Amino acid sequence: MLARQYEQGGAACLSVLTDVEFFGGSPADLAAARAACALPVLRKDFTVSAHDVCDARLMGADCVLLIAAALTQSELESLLALARRVGLDVLVEIHDEPELDRAVDAGADLIGVNQRDLVTFAVDTERALRMAPQMPAGVVRVAESGITGPADAAALAGAGYHAVLVGEHLVTSGDPVAGVAALRQARR
Repeated sequence: MLARQYEQGGAACLSVLTDVEFFGGSPADLAAARAACALPVLRKDFTVSAHDVCDARLMGADCVLLIAAALTQSELESLLALARRVGLDVLVEIHDEPELDRAVDAGADLIGVNQRDLVTFAVDTERALRMAPQMPAGVVRVAESGITGPADAAALAGAGYHAVLVGEHLVTSGDPVAGVAALRQARR
């Protein structure tokens, strides 16, 4: 199972898609990943209601994704507070400066910059680099999407990111253990 291989390579966390309709994931995938290793698990899905937050907790997730672009400010604040009350960490995903301001105003302390445009699906590999200097001190910074290997991970670490959320590159790498290890080594 990939989860075990990622853990062997030195991954700090797993991101597991549970959206069935758009990404072909499932809650069963999260359960299988949770059972296969000891890593914390992020439920990667379109979290838009209190029900979704509670479902993530019941599924065994440790963290939930809140996409700022998909939520009003009130929803973002409410879902972030609920997630914390039920014992979940929260990765707030942003794409630009106004969304960064919204995430900070909501009290987010774990913020991811998604380099993929949610409308066109195009990847802007410079987006995270542009956003890095604007991220406040004390926030755990995560770069998401479009990370194609160790060189990208090194550049993002150099820009001030604490973590990268990598999917396609590792899934298609042929050797997930070595792929994760190479990404980790590049960040040092």
